[in-house]
Amino acid sequence: MKICRFNHNRIGVVQQDAVYDVSHLFERHLHWPAPLGDAVISQLESVLERVREEFSSLQPLKLSEVRLDSPVANPGKIIGAPVNYHAHIDEANRDNEINNGKTFTTLEAYGLFLKANSSLIGTADEIQSAFAGRRTDHEVELAVVIGRTARHVSVDTALDYVAGYTIGLDMSVRGGETPCYRKSPDTYSVLGPWLVTPDEIADPDNLDLSLHVNGELRQQANTGLLILNVRRVIAYASALYTLHPGDVIMTGTPAGVGPVLPGDTLTAYVENIATFDIRVARQFADQVEG
Repeated sequence: MKICRFNHNRIGVVQQDAVYDVSHLFERHLHWPAPLGDAVISQLESVLERVREEFSSLQPLKLSEVRLDSPVANPGKIIGAPVNYHAHIDEANRDNEINNGKTFTTLEAYGLFLKANSSLIGTADEIQSAFAGRRTDHEVELAVVIGRTARHVSVDTALDYVAGYTIGLDMSVRGGETPCYRKSPDTYSVLGPWLVTPDEIADPDNLDLSLHVNGELRQQANTGLLILNVRRVIAYASALYTLHPGDVIMTGTPAGVGPVLPGDTLTAYVENIATFDIRVARQFADQVEG
């Protein structure tokens, strides 16, 4: 099933060129303190059966006439898995603007990083290029959305904690600062266009993905080339952090990363999920002096 957020926090099911509003099936959390995690994602598993039961009575909206937001509204954290394709490690070690004098070896040696939740946008938004004069690169990735609380999970059971999969763009300013700084400007985390539940993704470790800029192919790979596959990335992250419903894991980008400029259009694709276009807008900030 394809689950989307649309028109500013409506919840929908996508089928072909239609969206069916199922917002009324989700309970509102009004107690305080609010539970950790995304309230919609935490209910998703229990609500899906009701969605199936009531689906025939729902009225369709045209997909082309709704505004698609990020499928996750309130992730507790957005986790990035860097240098998780061998070919990307090779290109990073050749490109001084990426490596800044460092040598990349393995994901475990480099470690995971966190992105600010405020950087999150959906496919109907625009990427606002940060820092005039600084290089911003595209990085297309398979993104995993966690469905229930996970801590120290095994590789064998890791996929049991997945709510679904979506396409992620991990936009990155190149430079010597920490990844969490360079990858967290507003609009630098794109998710969408919807969440695909695990029953529609037979094997997350065998999905083609690609990215075009203005029609030019920049990145093309298959998740089977991940160094730490999806199961291992989830298990690895859960050894460091408690994962809550709605947490997002960007599983890593393949080779072909490169700069984008205001006016560019990015076309991102992941097999069995979707293809979407998103535009890079004006530069909005000068570099902050420390």
